[in-house]
Amino acid sequence: MKRLALVTGGTRGIGAAISQQLKEAGYSVAAIYQGNDKVAEAFQKKTGLSIYKWDVSNFKQCQKGIATITNNHGPIDILVNNAGITRDGVLHKMAYDQWIDVIQTNLTSCFNMCRQVIESMRERGFGRIINISSINGQKGQFGQTNYSAAKAGIIGLTKALAQESAIKGITVNAIAPGYINTEMVQKIPEPVLTQITNQIPIGRLGSSEEVARAVVFLASDEAGFITGTTLTLNGGQYFV
Repeated sequence: MKRLALVTGGTRGIGAAISQQLKEAGYSVAAIYQGNDKVAEAFQKKTGLSIYKWDVSNFKQCQKGIATITNNHGPIDILVNNAGITRDGVLHKMAYDQWIDVIQTNLTSCFNMCRQVIESMRERGFGRIINISSINGQKGQFGQTNYSAAKAGIIGLTKALAQESAIKGITVNAIAPGYINTEMVQKIPEPVLTQITNQIPIGRLGSSEEVARAVVFLASDEAGFITGTTLTLNGGQYFV
């Protein structure tokens, strides 16, 4: 039986690339989305993957959604926590909703999703959890105290959960992409984007497919001795 992978934010951008490459690697894949029905339906039609819609920042919706997927496809072997949003602004002008929306969607969602699958993984003696962090969770970023805090929190969660889970055959790792050529990055004004690219020693933005290939590796049996780590994919822009 194929192993089942679940990808949050799995129908657009980096998440879509992860979903597609996991499928190509031989996994069954369920992609979770929350916002854009039209894009999600087009993605499903293109890939033939199963898609499910719920808000990963809501614990009860995660509980219900995971139960539905398990009932339809069986237990989840690989969880990729990729869903995320930005609500940028300097802290002295930031509204509470800007803060809490990002923390809930980017960080609390990782707890919500991990909590639903971790017991089953422990019982079966196998699991792969891969959390998508960010370069800005490692170094911070002006105007992104909320986003940076959430993405840094993901790294801490990853390290702690890896220690709790290793004895049960579960690996937990994070990936911290730098600037990837996604819709979100493409919205950055051209002069600013040029400045960013000039700071990347490799001299270009990363691709969603490059992040996806790292996910596929960490999900594999070959990565079974790697846990609690943060894999940086930033073209040399920031060394940890």
